Amino acid sequence: MDNLQLEIEANIVNRLERLPITSYQNKLFSIIATAWLADQVNFALLTFLIVPISLYLHLTAIQIGFLASMTFVGQGLGSFLSGWAADRWGRKVLFQWTMVIWGVGSLLAAASWSLSSLMIFRFIIGLGVGGEAPIAQAMISELAPSRKRGQYIAWFEGFGLTATVLAGLISWFLVPMFPHNGWRVIFLCVGLLAALVFWVRRSLPESPRWLAEQGKISQADNVLNGIERNTEKSYGRSLPTPNAIISVTEHVSGHPFKTLWQGIYLKRTVMLAGLWFFALLGFFGLSSWLTTLLHAQGYSVVSSIGFVTLLFIGGIPGFLSAGYFIEKIGRKWSLALFLLGGAIMTFLYGHPVPGFLFVEGFAMQFFFGGMWSTLYAYTPELYPTRARSTGTGLAALFGRVGAIAGPIIVGFMLHGMKVVESSVFTLGAACFIAALILVSMLGPETRGKVVETISQ
Repeated sequence: MDNLQLEIEANIVNRLERLPITSYQNKLFSIIATAWLADQVNFALLTFLIVPISLYLHLTAIQIGFLASMTFVGQGLGSFLSGWAADRWGRKVLFQWTMVIWGVGSLLAAASWSLSSLMIFRFIIGLGVGGEAPIAQAMISELAPSRKRGQYIAWFEGFGLTATVLAGLISWFLVPMFPHNGWRVIFLCVGLLAALVFWVRRSLPESPRWLAEQGKISQADNVLNGIERNTEKSYGRSLPTPNAIISVTEHVSGHPFKTLWQGIYLKRTVMLAGLWFFALLGFFGLSSWLTTLLHAQGYSVVSSIGFVTLLFIGGIPGFLSAGYFIEKIGRKWSLALFLLGGAIMTFLYGHPVPGFLFVEGFAMQFFFGGMWSTLYAYTPELYPTRARSTGTGLAALFGRVGAIAGPIIVGFMLHGMKVVESSVFTLGAACFIAALILVSMLGPETRGKVVETISQ
C-alpha cells in the first residue's frame, strides 16, 4: 500500500476523532443500542421461561441444561461467522441480516412442538443474537471518538442488561395471563418486534474506517462527508479543523483470522479466549438456573420469575458505574475490579446470610453488570480494523463454549452428582477468579488511546 493511501486513511481517522459529540452521534448510538436491546430481550427470555417450558414439556434437569445451552451453541457459531463476514463484506449489511435470523427463529420457537424443535429454533435465535454482538461492538468502536468510545460501549452493553429486566417483566406479566402457552405468546411478540427494528436500522452508515481499510477511499470519504454534514447540522456551527492525532505508518496485512495469532495479537487472543470462556461459564452456569433453583425451593413460577427480575435490576447501576470507571481508571483494572466483586458476591449468594438473600443477589448482579459492560468495551479495542470483528467474534465464540458448558455442568451437578446448590455458586466464583487472573496478568490498558494506536 503506497504512502498516499496511508495518509488518506490517517486523515479519515483524524476527521472522525475531531468530531464533537452531538445529537447525531447519540442517534447513531441509540439505533445500535436499541437493536441490541431487542435481541437481548429475545435471548434473555429463556432464563425466565425455562420453568413454564419445562413444566409444559416435562423436562428433566439434564434436558433443561441442554435446552439452555442450545442458544449458546448458535451464539458461538454466529459470533465467529458474522465477525469474519463483517470484516470481509462490511458492518452494515451483516448487522441487518442478524436481525432477520433471530426474528425468524423467535417466530419458529413460538410454534415449536417438542423439545427437539424448540432446541433447533433456539439455536437459530442464537445465530442471530450472537452474530450481532461483534458487529455492533466494532461499529461503535469505529464511529465513536476515543474520548467517548469506552463509555458508549459500556452503555451499549447496559442496554443488554436492561433487556434482561424487560424480559423478566414481560414474562412476569404474560405467563399468568396465558398459563399454558404464555411462553409461545412471548416468543411471537418478540419475533414481530424484529421487523420494526430492522426498519429503524436502515439509516446506519457503513464504517468509514472499514471502507478505508479495504481501499475504498472514495466511498469512505462520501460516507464521512455525510457524517460530518449531519454532525455540523446538530452542532450548530462549523466543525473544528482535524488534528494530526495519528499518522498511519504500518498496515496490517493478511487474512483477518491469521492476524489474531501474529505478533502482539497472539497474547491478546489467548487472554481474551480464556477471559470470555471463564466469565461466561460462571455467569450463564448461574443465570440459566436461577429461576429453576428458586422454584425447587418452593417459590411459585410467577414469584420465582419476579424475584430474579428484581435481582437483575442490580445490573443497571453496575453498567452505569462501568461507564464512569473505564474512563477513570481504565478498562483492564475496571474489569478486574468487577470480576473480583462478582466472585465474592457469587460465593456469598450461594452461602447466604439469613435475611440477606436479595441484597446479596442484587449486589452480585451489580458486579455482573459492570463486568459485562467493561468486557464489551475492552475486547474490540485490542484488534486492528481489518480483524476487529473477527477477533471480537472469536473471543465471543470461546465465551459461548463456556456458556454452553455452564448450564450442562450445573444440570449434571444437580441431577447426577446430587451436590448441594451452594456448590454451583462456588464453581461460578472460581470461574470469575480465573478470568481475573488472566486479565490482570496478560491484558494491556487501552484507555484514551485511538484504536489505530492500540493496534500498532
